Amino acid sequence: MTHPPAGRRAPGARALLTSALSVTALLATAACSLQDEPRPRWFSASATPTGASPAGERPAGSGAGLTQAQAQAALITAVDLGEPWGPTRGARTWRDGLLKGTTEDRDCQRLLDALYTEELFGTPAGPRATVAFDDAGTDAQLRYHVAAHPPTDVDRTLDWLKSLPGKCGEFTAATTRGGVQAVQVSDTRLPPVGDARQALRVTLAGETEEGELTYLTMDLAAVRVGEETITLTNAGLGEVDEEVTRQTVEVGAQRLSEIRKQGRARI
Repeated sequence: MTHPPAGRRAPGARALLTSALSVTALLATAACSLQDEPRPRWFSASATPTGASPAGERPAGSGAGLTQAQAQAALITAVDLGEPWGPTRGARTWRDGLLKGTTEDRDCQRLLDALYTEELFGTPAGPRATVAFDDAGTDAQLRYHVAAHPPTDVDRTLDWLKSLPGKCGEFTAATTRGGVQAVQVSDTRLPPVGDARQALRVTLAGETEEGELTYLTMDLAAVRVGEETITLTNAGLGEVDEEVTRQTVEVGAQRLSEIRKQGRARI
């Protein structure tokens, strides 16, 4: 496992920092694309929206929430992440092998379920969009969601996440394949973006049926921006860069904030 020399950022982190400086210009282009102009490349990243309203429609009772097209425009892209990140090749095998497990404590079980299903806030109240990327260098996978959820429900869940290092700092979980994982949960610092935010770093250590040691690291981050929420997981069996998690959240929150402003301006 290698780390960038002191004073230098990893390639992905540098690309994200550059993207943060240019996000306003990108969003100005996106404002046109949401109307009748051709969409720029970053707009049509490999998103896989689910449970979404038709593009251009707002869900009933959502007020000034995003349209489906705007939710997709708020996604991060491979350009934001930079090399060696690229479009995902599919769900990692460790998702079923390590994350699908059970434990006795209710809060810890809820955390495991949220990590596996990626439904931290339940069913969205409006449009949602999802995109995933793989790091070719470390085999990490980053999954990014934008969805509408009631702000009070989101803030309540963020408070619950904040309590987990105390409630579930260390516990064991039995996987569906008969293995045992030693789980550790700690806080992860996020930049001061959005209206509310919380992040955790979860590590699961165990071994395969063949006796091979495994060590999964997963960053779970969530940021509420008005009525919309960003949820991110950055995970892998090798190195998982916390700086990538932080910079992705920062770029994504700025983009979502600008798109929300554009949406209000057209009402």
